[in-house]
Amino acid sequence: MVAAGDALLAPVITRELIAEFSRLDGKPRAPLKERVGDLTERETEVLTLIARGLSNAEIADHLFVAEQTVKTHVGRILVKLGLRDRTQAAVFASESGLVRPSGYRTAVPRRTRST
Repeated sequence: MVAAGDALLAPVITRELIAEFSRLDGKPRAPLKERVGDLTERETEVLTLIARGLSNAEIADHLFVAEQTVKTHVGRILVKLGLRDRTQAAVFASESGLVRPSGYRTAVPRRTRST
């Protein structure tokens, strides 16, 4: 599946996703700060690193764990917070106050040669 470009989720993650979507059943979600409380300490740490733009491999190196462990954490974070992908997770982390923007560089206009 992976070689064909498809995503592969462990069966346990798939079951958790199904259970979480069944539990939500269209109910309104708790405010952001409350939802952060649903995460374990490690999941909160992984979410913070996602929001800082680190890849799974970089997070694994940073936390001294296997990349598959990070993927499991990411899957659980998405399920617990009802998010679709890493981008939504990063936005969630920012909006909930887990991370703050860290001075983005502005693009410097290129000089063009006059002819």
